Amino acid sequence: MIIETLAWGNLEVQEEQLYHFSKGIPGFEDENDFVLIAMEGTPFWVLQSLGNKSLSFLLGDPFAFYPAYEFELPGDEAEELEIVSQVIVRCMITLKEQAEESTINLLAPIVLNPERLLGKQVVLHKTPYHTKHSLFQEQQPVIDGKDGE
Repeated sequence: MIIETLAWGNLEVQEEQLYHFSKGIPGFEDENDFVLIAMEGTPFWVLQSLGNKSLSFLLGDPFAFYPAYEFELPGDEAEELEIVSQVIVRCMITLKEQAEESTINLLAPIVLNPERLLGKQVVLHKTPYHTKHSLFQEQQPVIDGKDGE
């Protein structure tokens, strides 16, 4: 399948890269279908809207930046995503003009079911995480909701 993107023009993607977000992504509730594009050799992906070529999100593997990152997916979220055994977790990256100021959102990960090709941004509750953890901080633990300083 060929999709149209603003950044890369036309791209060929495979069916197993297409994810359905039944409720969209917060702030973009009308966009339900996305393609997950790996940036080979990096811990980054692009989540590209199929309906809007100018809408895409940079995602990162949170475990590559914060190896101790963990959370329990609430049962209703797991049920909505029809998760049986496989799950992929990615987090949104906010790039800043000064690269060292870029952040990763550990509070609201993108949770994907690669078996059913379903996805959802899940807002975590009662966690030490927030929306703006330093992306390039030296693997320091998250303590009391703050990056290790």
